[in-house]
Amino acid sequence: MVELQNQQKQIERAPRARGFYVRMKLLPTTKNGGRLVPQLEKKNFFYRYCKWVLWLSLSLYFFSSFLISNHNEEQNKPPTSLSTTHFSTFAARALIESATINNATKQGTLFDGLKVYVYDLPPKYNTDWLKNERCSSHLFASEVAIHRALLTSDALTVDPYEADFFFVPVYVSCNFSTVNGFPAIGHARNLIASAIDLVRAEYPFWERTHGADHVFVAAHDFGSCFHTMEDVAISDGVPGFLKNSIVLQTFGVTHHHPCQEVENVVIPPYVSPEKVQATLESFPITGRRDIFAFFRGKMEVHPKNVSGRFYSKRVRTELWRKYNGDQRFYLQRQRFAGYQSEIARSKFCLCPLGWAPWSPRLVESVALGCVPVIIADGIRLPFNNVVPWAEISVNVAEKDVGKLAEILEHVAATNLTSIQKKLRDPRVRGALLFNDRVHEGDATWNVLSALATKLARSHRRARVSSQ
Repeated sequence: MVELQNQQKQIERAPRARGFYVRMKLLPTTKNGGRLVPQLEKKNFFYRYCKWVLWLSLSLYFFSSFLISNHNEEQNKPPTSLSTTHFSTFAARALIESATINNATKQGTLFDGLKVYVYDLPPKYNTDWLKNERCSSHLFASEVAIHRALLTSDALTVDPYEADFFFVPVYVSCNFSTVNGFPAIGHARNLIASAIDLVRAEYPFWERTHGADHVFVAAHDFGSCFHTMEDVAISDGVPGFLKNSIVLQTFGVTHHHPCQEVENVVIPPYVSPEKVQATLESFPITGRRDIFAFFRGKMEVHPKNVSGRFYSKRVRTELWRKYNGDQRFYLQRQRFAGYQSEIARSKFCLCPLGWAPWSPRLVESVALGCVPVIIADGIRLPFNNVVPWAEISVNVAEKDVGKLAEILEHVAATNLTSIQKKLRDPRVRGALLFNDRVHEGDATWNVLSALATKLARSHRRARVSSQ
């Protein structure tokens, strides 16, 4: 009862809806205040009639608004003004609906509506390896970064029956050798085969396409061949259980090679975006570059013949012999944890092949604004449909290493400024870096974009098109 009385008092105290009125002069007058002549009065009859109709219409409009307002008060609803009722509320609802529609449209059209299901494998196949911190930060760590990013991406689906592709998260590059500290992948084939056996036993999706819509990562020297020595990798070839699948791999060449005889996407090696950002904070991309040509890494003075091959095809040995002592070249054979600062101070960064043609220096150079000098015949570069490699790098044939100084001097004198300007585009840098969450235009984004071009392999799409 008390509550009812309080409500009644609030209603009585509430401001009443204010009326509206229209003030009109119905009869025109002369300047002296007299009536117009009779003939003009006849002509003004229609004028007066229209004004009365207008006045009556406005009165009915505002009276109906008054009744609606009182009806809301009777239902214990807070009084709302005409402007709020007819504009603000509608606009808010329209904005929400528009945002929802736009977001749904964006998600639905992202990579042609691509959906990826990520298998939840036992931790022995992936997260157990993360006990070693290097697993998520070394040059092969894209297998970890892609897995993490997919789990929070817009392309992720928790319903495998609506998936276009199935990602199999097996970390094969996290077993570090106790002898030299490098990743050892001798266990990779057995680990992947075991994961596939598990998937086949617990899910029906592998058998539908014989693995054609399943995706793996092979981010090491010779990719899907799973060996660090090319002759052994070629001899072993791609394992039979992966022949029908899609492999994301750092290895890629323009000529025929057994280690890319599988549906594949060339991806960049992993470079920590956090480390790149930290370096750029101390050494801005537009800062002073006092090193003409830079390289730090393995350069054997007397290369050993390993299984009929010389390391780097003797390119790095030639670099050391020819340019060690040349003041234009800053060449170092020892490791240095802060070497990214040297890249950020350099105009040209040498990216010669090692055992394989690719190198993390490709990504580090681009990310830190140093022109990559690629010395690796026939290399396929990652995401060449979005990264303008021809405009931001210099390619030197392996046989022309002895002419490297003259080549770089010519570039410096002609179009170095133009190349550096293109390198400073943050979109170029971002396209080669993997983040824990997908950023528009980053490396995982470009992986998804590449997968979207392979939707013909999707069992779901094939089934829908056949109906």
